[in-house]
This record gives sequence, structure tokens and C-alpha cells, in this order.
Amino acid sequence: MTEEIRQDGKVVLSSDAEHAIPMIFNNLCGKNFSGEEYRNYIRYVALGEMGFKPGRIELYRDGELLKHGDIPKL
Repeated sequence: MTEEIRQDGKVVLSSDAEHAIPMIFNNLCGKNFSGEEYRNYIRYVALGEMGFKPGRIELYRDGELLKHGDIPKL
């Protein structure tokens, strides 16, 4: 099983490890963090290190869209 996070139709993160990509997706959408901790995660990790940009992201499993969310513009 391959899980991916895509943005603008391009795969940004991909893994075969169970639970890793959905957890990162939830982090990016603010489900696991809030407030200053979430803003710092987006600013320094998602935008600074992972290569994401503000906007829509999508979670796929084996090529099938599971859900979508948004990375906020800070």
C-alpha cells in the first residue's frame, strides 16, 4: 500500500509505511497541532523543509483520493 500527499497534482511525500503519511497530512491540516505550535510547524517544517506551499493538499492511498485539506497562508 502506497500513501501520498499531493499538491497541485504532484506528489510531495510518499511512503509505504503504515500511518506515516496520514499523520503528516493531519499535521499539515492542523488536526494534531494548534496555535503557535501549528504556525511554527507550517512555517519551518512544511514550507521550509518539506517543499509545500499554502493551498490545497490531497491524501491518496494506492492512487485513490481519501481526503483533502488546506495549508494556510501565514
